[in-house]
Amino acid sequence: MRLLIIEDEKSLCETIAKGLRMDGYEVDVCFDGLEASKRIQVETYDLIVLDLNLPGMDGMDLLKQLRQEDDETNVLILSARGELQNKVDGLDAGANDYLCKPFHFEELEARVRSLTRRRVVQHDIILQYKEISLNTKKRTAYAGSNQLELTRKELGLLEYLMMNQGRPVSQEELIQHVWDSSVDAFSNSIRVHISALRKKLRQALGYDPILNRVGQGYVLGGEKI
Repeated sequence: MRLLIIEDEKSLCETIAKGLRMDGYEVDVCFDGLEASKRIQVETYDLIVLDLNLPGMDGMDLLKQLRQEDDETNVLILSARGELQNKVDGLDAGANDYLCKPFHFEELEARVRSLTRRRVVQHDIILQYKEISLNTKKRTAYAGSNQLELTRKELGLLEYLMMNQGRPVSQEELIQHVWDSSVDAFSNSIRVHISALRKKLRQALGYDPILNRVGQGYVLGGEKI
């Protein structure tokens, strides 16, 4: 998932970017509206986090410009303009969500998770890895022609690993994206569910496609090292 943070307060922008990178996102930053406009025209993002008070070009004007050519990229407005009418105007202009400053980073994370998950469901209906396929709308998974009997958490784990196949995913990242921070990083819950998922995949495929790289995390589709 690739994100763009457009925020003229550089320290805040870098803090947000650092936190989201720790969550496993690829994050670019921009401090100016005109610069952001040029970047958006040549780069593709899954989500844009947009401040409204920007030098060069106002955030609202930037949003309207984006929506003239792009109806798909999710936009989360992050602004100190907290009046109801500001929110209505932002959403009417094409924003997908609106979060007022000051804010708790945990809430920003939750909004980002919701918007990026929504984009995956809309555009990647069928996820595929070798013999494994997962329908994100029907919430079903198959190994070849055989349906896998997975619990909700096991399906969520498999979905996230398939979305990030080839890249190690840490336990903390899985907690953020599958458990929504409802368990802490020291919980045994992730390991128990991963173990159950791997057992079912091994039974269906004859091998275990999930590797555990010590110090890095779980990876689907990586060469064993």
